[in-house]
This record gives sequence, structure tokens and C-alpha cells, in this order.
Amino acid sequence: MAVPYTLLFRTLAMTSAVSRRWRPRSLLQLVLLAFLMVMLPLAVLMFQAGQALSELSRLADQSARQAVEETRRARTLGALALEMERGARQYAVVEQESLLEIFDERLAEFRRLLARQRELLPDDPDVAALSEQLDRLAELPDLPMAEFEARLTDFLPFAEHTEAMRHATNRRIDDRLDAIRVQAEAVQHRLWWQTAALVSASLILMLLFTRLIVRPVRQLERRILGIGSGGQDARVAPVQGPAELVRLDERLDWLASRLDELEEQKQQFLRHMSHELKTPLASVREGSSLLADGVAGELTGHQREILELIDASGSELQQLIEQLLDYNLLQHNRRLETERLDVATVAKEVLAKHRLALRQKGMVVTCFDGPLVWQADRTATTRILDNLISNAIAYGEDGGELEIRARGEHDRLVLEVANSGEAIPEEDRPRLFEAFYQGRIRRKGALKGSGIGLSVAADCARLQHGTLALVDDSRLAVCFRLTLPRPAPATESRELPSASAEPYARND
Repeated sequence: MAVPYTLLFRTLAMTSAVSRRWRPRSLLQLVLLAFLMVMLPLAVLMFQAGQALSELSRLADQSARQAVEETRRARTLGALALEMERGARQYAVVEQESLLEIFDERLAEFRRLLARQRELLPDDPDVAALSEQLDRLAELPDLPMAEFEARLTDFLPFAEHTEAMRHATNRRIDDRLDAIRVQAEAVQHRLWWQTAALVSASLILMLLFTRLIVRPVRQLERRILGIGSGGQDARVAPVQGPAELVRLDERLDWLASRLDELEEQKQQFLRHMSHELKTPLASVREGSSLLADGVAGELTGHQREILELIDASGSELQQLIEQLLDYNLLQHNRRLETERLDVATVAKEVLAKHRLALRQKGMVVTCFDGPLVWQADRTATTRILDNLISNAIAYGEDGGELEIRARGEHDRLVLEVANSGEAIPEEDRPRLFEAFYQGRIRRKGALKGSGIGLSVAADCARLQHGTLALVDDSRLAVCFRLTLPRPAPATESRELPSASAEPYARND
């Protein structure tokens, strides 16, 4: 059993050395080599099994031939003993010389076969006794008739020893068959061990070559996922493997560089576009402000109404530009700067920013009262509230309700922004937080939305390891729930209980 293990270790060592020093030039070459190396232990096993079976077949054939020959010889000796005794007794009756000649021939034949039987049973006492008795029986033809007849009693022990020799021959044949059976069992056990060792070697080689094939594929998969996710460290390590996969890795390098160039061009375009849009927009808003102040003269009521429309549209356009800049910033700058802040104060500051739009919309606003201290990123939390409130103003009903609710639980902060109006259709909900997705509900106002407000809010929630989701509310049609987890103990803030909700602002 040392041979299979030695072969296994040598095969593994050779394969490891080959894998370190040699790389296949193609995937087909690697696959063919894998099949060859995996089949090699199985071929060795088949060869050894064939050799063992040939050896057992040769031993069985040889033993069968010897058993037949020895059994036939033993039977022949028994028949010759009977013929010798019959011939001697017939001579004692008829005294015919030809019977003595036949007796001498049978005696010589018996002596010749007994010599061959002695080779099979060299230490058998019956064979030795038969040799002595043959010498005594050979003296019979020369004896007088009276003494000849007296010596006929020697045939009785001669027949007994002949029968005993036949039984000894059968036992010797049985012992030989038992030895062959024991040898066959030993060969069978050896084949089992060799099968286990060589099949294990094949399995190890299969795993090794599977790793050699799968490893570069997984490297390419991680590379593709890194490129797709926009990670900075998309390149981990160069792919080592078949030439096809190495060339594919080079193509991915080229693709990554092209995507980086396109991303840089996109950012540059957004920066330039925002600058180019904000500059004339600032001039428009400044001009409308000067006209509203009466610099160009007093305005009629109709002119002032048109001027207010221009100013409101300019304000909405500026908000859209800021949302677009926020979205671009979140895609490339995801640093988190947490601080202790009163969530109620932040909510009221955002509501104050939208005070005029809420008054124009005629919405009744209800906001929770503080203090409610939490450890969070002020900028990200402000952007979430700003986009949710802007969304409520844009899609809520005129003269409707807007509620901002919050509660601090053991391990999380839950903040809800709900408004009355038309409910969001079921078919829009799965894609509600996708960037630039426009739902089926029409936005109220002169300008159409960009479709990135909720996407920015969801990104700001994920930036703080939280979630933003649309939930069902028992009273209001639309309710967004922001859930922020409690920070780590090192930066944890003391939680203060929230007071009951109180009206924050009402339209007169």
C-alpha cells in the first residue's frame, strides 16, 4: 500500500510545481490537461487491477490443472493397486506366466506414478510405506507358490496406504485452494486501498484544476462587480490563468478606463451645466426682485401676479439644480460626519425654508416638538427632510395636511413625513426611489420634477446605515418613514423623549 501513497504524493507535488511555474496558453489547453491529469490515476488503477486479475487468473488456472492432474494420478494409483492384487490372486489360482508379466508392468507403472506423487507429498508417511511395500511386492514373482500365496495378505495394508495417500492428496489440493483464496482476498484488499488512494488523487486533482479554472473567473466576476458598483478599488490583482481570460481582463481594464473617462466627463458636464444655469437664473431672479421693489416703476396688479409667477418658477428651477448637484455629490462623496443634533430643530428649520410654498399651497402643517437629540449627519438628515417636504408640497393636495412625526426607540430613530392627497399607485412603488424615474402622478406646479429628490433622500438614509420606505398610514394617503439605527456607544447621544405633536404652522 506504500506504492499508491507514494504515487499520490508525487503526483500532487508535480502538479503543484507545474501550477506555479507554468501557465496554460489557452482555456482549451487547461481543460485538456485537467482531463489528462484526472484520468492518469484512474488509468494506473485500471492497469494495476488488470495486473492483479491476470495474476489471480494464472494462479487459478495453474492450480486447477495441478489439482486435476494430482487427483487423476491418485485415482490411477488406486486402480493400479487393485489390478496388481487381482493379477496376483489370479496367478495363484491358474499359475499362468502371462499374469506375472502383467503384474510386473502394473508394478513398474505404480512405482513411476508414486515417484511423481512423492514430489507432491515428500514427507507423507503413507508414500514412504508404499515404497517399502512395493519392494516387498516386487519379490512375489520369484517366490515358490506356497510362499507366494502366503504373501498375498500384503495387498491389504498396500490398499489401505494407497487410499490414505489419495486422501492426503485431496487435503493438499484443498490447502492449495485455501491459499489461493487467501491470496485473492489480499489482492482484493490491496485493490480497495489502491482504489481509495487513486480515486482520492483524482478528486484532489479535480479540485485543483477546478480552482485553476474557477479562480480567474471569480477574479473577473469581482472585477466586473467592482466596475459596476463604481468602487474606487475595482482593480484588486491581475488575472493569472488561460490566455482568453487574461485578454478578457485586459478588455475590462480598457472598459474601466473608458467608464472613468465618461464619469469624469459627466461630472464636468454637471458642474458646467449647473454653473451655466445658475448664472442666468441668478440674473433672472435679481431682475424680478428689482421689478418687485419698484425700481422700474410701480406695477399693476396683473404685472405683479406675472412677476410672482416668474419668481416662483425661478425658485423651483434653482431647487431642481440643487437637487441635481446633491445627487452628483452623493454618488462620489460618501463621507459621514455625525454630530449631536436636535431632530425637532432640524425639521423646523427645513419647514421654515418652505414656509412661503406651504402658505401658497394652503397646507396645514403639524410637526412634533422637541427636544429629540440623536447622533446623525446634519447635512444628510436635512437633505432627507427637505426632499420629503418638497415632494409633499409638489404632489400633495391644495389645502391638505402635512405631518412630521418622530419617536426615539431603544435602538433606532423613526421619523415620518406624511401628507394628504392622491395615493402613490402600486405599480410605481417598486421604482419609487430610482433616480430620474417619473411616476404616473402629475406634479402640481409650472415645472416638472427631475425625479431624483426621493433618490437623493434614499441615498442619504443609506449613508447613515438607515432606510427610507413608503409605508401605509391609517389617515393620510402618503407616508414616508425614515429609520436611523442607534450609533455605536462611543458616539451615542442621550435620547430624550419626544413630546406630543403640536401644530407648527397653519395657513391663515
